[in-house]
Amino acid sequence: MSSLNISNFIWGIADDVLRDHYVRGKYRDVILPMTVIRRLDAVLEPTKEDVLGMKARLDGAGITNQDQALRQAAGEAFYNTSPFRLRDLRAIGRQQQLRANFEAYLDGFSPNVQEILEKFRFRNEVPRLVEDDILGFLIEKFLDSSVNLSPRPVLNGDGSERLPGLDNHSMGTVFEELIRRFSEENNEEAGEHFTPRDVVEMMAHLIFKPVAEQVQSTTYLVYDGACGTGGMLTVAEDTLGELARGQGKKAEIHLYGQEVNPETYAICKADLILKGEGVEADNIQYGSTLSGDAFPAHEFDFMLSNPPYGKSWKSDLERMGGKAGMQDTRFVAAHGGDPDFSLVTRSSDGQMMFLANMVSKMKRDSALGSRIAEVHNGSSLFTGDAGQGESNIRRWIIENDWLEAIIALPLNIFYNTGIATYIWVLSNRKAAARRGYVQLIDASEWYRPLRKNLGNKNCELAAEDIGRICDAFLAFEETAQSKIFPNEAFGYYKLNVARPLRLPGIDPDRAYKASEIKQLRARAEPSPEAPPVIRKIHRSGVAADPLRGLFPLQIEGEAVVVEYAPDPDLKDSEQAPLLEEGGIEGFLRREVLPYAADAWYDPGSVKVGYEISFTRYFYRPQPLRAPEAIWADIRALEQEAEGLLAEIRGGAD
Repeated sequence: MSSLNISNFIWGIADDVLRDHYVRGKYRDVILPMTVIRRLDAVLEPTKEDVLGMKARLDGAGITNQDQALRQAAGEAFYNTSPFRLRDLRAIGRQQQLRANFEAYLDGFSPNVQEILEKFRFRNEVPRLVEDDILGFLIEKFLDSSVNLSPRPVLNGDGSERLPGLDNHSMGTVFEELIRRFSEENNEEAGEHFTPRDVVEMMAHLIFKPVAEQVQSTTYLVYDGACGTGGMLTVAEDTLGELARGQGKKAEIHLYGQEVNPETYAICKADLILKGEGVEADNIQYGSTLSGDAFPAHEFDFMLSNPPYGKSWKSDLERMGGKAGMQDTRFVAAHGGDPDFSLVTRSSDGQMMFLANMVSKMKRDSALGSRIAEVHNGSSLFTGDAGQGESNIRRWIIENDWLEAIIALPLNIFYNTGIATYIWVLSNRKAAARRGYVQLIDASEWYRPLRKNLGNKNCELAAEDIGRICDAFLAFEETAQSKIFPNEAFGYYKLNVARPLRLPGIDPDRAYKASEIKQLRARAEPSPEAPPVIRKIHRSGVAADPLRGLFPLQIEGEAVVVEYAPDPDLKDSEQAPLLEEGGIEGFLRREVLPYAADAWYDPGSVKVGYEISFTRYFYRPQPLRAPEAIWADIRALEQEAEGLLAEIRGGAD
């Protein structure tokens, strides 16, 4: 029986057993943990007696730290020390006895499996299954003799194979297919925890393909700080392993992840255990990546993630001491001459904090460094003013020359949102040709429509679409869909621009004190025809701001200089591109002074910001229609209107 047939069989159990007892959206609460339990039970069956014997000896010797010894006895990264196998429970008729024995059976699992069951909250379902008298029926279904969830084949009486064994990889495929189906059933939540496999495969290719020929027979660490059900990690593992084998190398790959949602955390750990990767499952940690980093001392070779966007992280921020008290070095860097350069974003959206977290875990001393691929929505491209967290993160990444490319994905590629999404690709070992540049790729039109919508998802990346995106990325050439810019093209100076305060009835030859200006303003409206009012007198030897409107004046025989009082109503801000010819002064001469010759800017107000506008770079104006066609439409509408009026008049007659 194929993996798909087994998935269909398990999917069918939900309808056979749970219908009329659970709403469809809650089937997963029972089926996913039961699938895990049945597979683990089948794997452990041959060594059950060995485990029980080891358990008895350890207890007799008074040894309390038993985990490693029991793992060795089981020959797996998990075990069960209860006296029961799952098949021992199906013959029990009394529901309360069945419940007691089933709960004892669950209690016998190793701590790593216990944690999975706890995060699934599966024990909460047992009383309901017993009360509705369906627990025994559920167990019977999972023990159906026509389906083999064991890694060993089922034999006929003559020793011939009746059912093939289900290896770890195939079991992982079965489990992932169930996850996918349940995620699609609950499509309003799917995008929070489940990234479409086509997008994941593309991300894996983007971080591995550029360095495929440099992969060695060594150890590589792969990390996802918002790992969800673990799909990105497992696809990355498969892709890297395949590329290594293609180069004649044998890479040892270790997976690390952190997830804050309990159910998806349980799914991730369970999936790895079912695939025989119990050691990797131990590297998946529960909790908030932002306020409770599980890997503060780790650096990783490859990182990929789809962090939550548009989701508040206010509670995390409060646990971290608030913006003013932030001490976490992941989010406070030394950059641009500022030892406390803040990367802390608005508390209403923490997606870019996950990117800063990944960058902080880049390997600094390895030949390949680190490569990152992360999904973001459009706000990460431009949200945040100069000097604010989002802009600072963009500035920090771009000025350190870590950003390789940003790829715009098709709309409606995710399950629960139709908004624009983008893949950010980073590396701290850019190829020579990429140094100092960023590539933008518009892949929004490269997709294949789905025959049936899955929530908001109405399209997918076919193999040829993924290939097309990767080819454009690797080619690093200017095309209609690929644009290449120097890093500085995305930066700008934000500055405050002022103009003189003008009031009617003032004496242009004297300097006014601040109190006098206040009185004059209270009595009169500003008038652009009036001369400027002097705000401040600088005595000889006292420096004045030379960039403001100044001129010399004699007061009581002493040389002084004066400067204009700025009009608060005319205060404005401007963005001068970093690449502006002539710098800020050149920008002012070109964009400001022709329209306000008396304007000046405050040097103390200047801040550096970064933003990326896909719309500006890939805007393709629609050709104007011919005047004849427009007039034809107008005449047709006029005729239609006259006809309707005639009908109305005829009806009135």
